[in-house]
Amino acid sequence: MEKAVVLLEDGKYFTGTPFGARGVRTGELVFNTSMTGYQEILTDPSYKGQIVTMTYPLIGNYGVNEEDVESCGPQVEGFVVRECCRYPSNWRSARPLDEYLAEHGIVGVEGVDTRAVTRHIRSIGAMMCIVSSEDAELSELRRMLDEAPPYVGRDLVKEVTCSEPYRWEDSRVPPMGRGVMPAVSGNGKRPLRVVAYDCGIKRNILRILSALGCEVLVVPAETAASRVLQMGPDGIFLSNGPGDPAAVTYLIDEVAKLIGVKPIFGICLGHQILGLALGGRTYKLKFGHRGANHPVKDLRRGNVLITAQNHGFCVDLESIASEVEPTFINLNDGTLEGFRHRRYPAYSVQFHPEDSPGPHDAVYLFGDFIRDMRAGRGEPHA
Repeated sequence: MEKAVVLLEDGKYFTGTPFGARGVRTGELVFNTSMTGYQEILTDPSYKGQIVTMTYPLIGNYGVNEEDVESCGPQVEGFVVRECCRYPSNWRSARPLDEYLAEHGIVGVEGVDTRAVTRHIRSIGAMMCIVSSEDAELSELRRMLDEAPPYVGRDLVKEVTCSEPYRWEDSRVPPMGRGVMPAVSGNGKRPLRVVAYDCGIKRNILRILSALGCEVLVVPAETAASRVLQMGPDGIFLSNGPGDPAAVTYLIDEVAKLIGVKPIFGICLGHQILGLALGGRTYKLKFGHRGANHPVKDLRRGNVLITAQNHGFCVDLESIASEVEPTFINLNDGTLEGFRHRRYPAYSVQFHPEDSPGPHDAVYLFGDFIRDMRAGRGEPHA
């Protein structure tokens, strides 16, 4: 039987068997607590530079389809599971997970005690690791891991952003359907124009904005603020993405020039970029928040949301307290999950209201963005 190994930065290792592609990959090892949505997780560009282990024991049981992808293909460096299902059962399934990962060159390891992996990360913290399905000595893998670039301080946005601006065109309704979309009115006016900075943007974000009647122009992360304003936006969107937000200095500088000029809405990395653009600080969480079951309190409305999350850094509220008011708080550890500028329509959330994968609780936040853009145009809104 073929063997595979997961070697962590602190010297601890786990053994299993390979699936997907064969090879050796390095990345930061993190865990995700979602029970479903592995395809959206695999294809989320926010996982660039990371190896993901799933806490749910059976992965791949509903196969892979062509609709539930958040980018052009898998973005993770490696995938670690307890059991990979070889015989999926779902009417939408096009092929098994094993075949899908092999096609895209993603190294998978199964047969691993993922509970032990997760408990170790929760105790020690997220760390670099190497996964291998090749016949290599631990000492050789250790050498390769020591030579791998660290995750902290690394700009990974430049590896996932688009190379040229483009107009989003996809008529498909977002997976949650129109029944739970925010109630906003177009009032028969021309479509709102949103310029979205692509830091690794997820497709369902674009689908939702489009379904709400927006014309969405997507631009590379290095696009100058002056160029964005020349496009005539009604609002500016800052997307999710991978890596250390403090390393994306070029985007931070440009976003700082846009605050107070047009409504700004940021998600995940976009939330961190907005905080940094306001002069704030970010810090690394011990093991991050990744899953579709994180409770967050909306401080303005008073309700509690179950949210999808994927982040390893957090904005330090004290560093920007004079500029913003907190709008969301994480009920597990009390960390900041959202804020709004005290004077300008600029706000962001750390979680993923577009839900892919995850609950639909927070999708109403897109409605707030629509209303602020209409107000900026002097139009009435529903």
